[in-house]
Amino acid sequence: MASADTERREEEEAPAAEDEDTGAQVAPIVKLEEVAVTTGEENEDAILDLKSKLYRFDKDGNQWKERGAGTVKFLKHRETGKVRLVMRQSKTLKICANHLVLPSMSVQEHVGNDKSCVWHATDFADGELKDELFCIRFPSIENCKTFMETFQEVAESQKKKEENKDASAAAGLLEKLSVEDEKKAEKAEDKSEDKAEDTPVKSEEKGKPEGEAEKSDAEKKE
Repeated sequence: MASADTERREEEEAPAAEDEDTGAQVAPIVKLEEVAVTTGEENEDAILDLKSKLYRFDKDGNQWKERGAGTVKFLKHRETGKVRLVMRQSKTLKICANHLVLPSMSVQEHVGNDKSCVWHATDFADGELKDELFCIRFPSIENCKTFMETFQEVAESQKKKEENKDASAAAGLLEKLSVEDEKKAEKAEDKSEDKAEDTPVKSEEKGKPEGEAEKSDAEKKE
């Protein structure tokens, strides 16, 4: 028995044999390829980026319902200059709000809470346009004021942009009309000149020889 115990003890204390490297390479069963993930914000610059919690007013239930907590942004397109408001949930990145900031929009402080504000918008967060009444709440009064000021500044800038666009369009139309008027005047002058050149000689003088025509002219002068 003693010898058997000794052999077992020696086997347990013996160092484990190192795994031998066979040099074999195992190819992966599935080859994963890199996929480019786009957010739709690649051509936009963030004007403002704040943490907040968003609510929407449920008309049927006549109450506010939470849309999600995350980050709200004002994104300005680099080519068109248009600005949209986008908010995503912090964990899932699901879109809570997605709409353009239009010149007709205005934001107001929520009654009874100086950390919140409300506004109307035609939103596209659910994949279809919906008229929504939003309420957003921030951790501090300062952030709420910053959001409201930025909102109003963006709306004003979009209004000026539309006014400049309308003015440019009107100026272009007037310029086009003036050019067309000039062309019409030139055509009228050309027609009058052509008509003067094509005026026929009087029949009496047309049938006379050159000498008689000159004589008749001299008699007229006398």
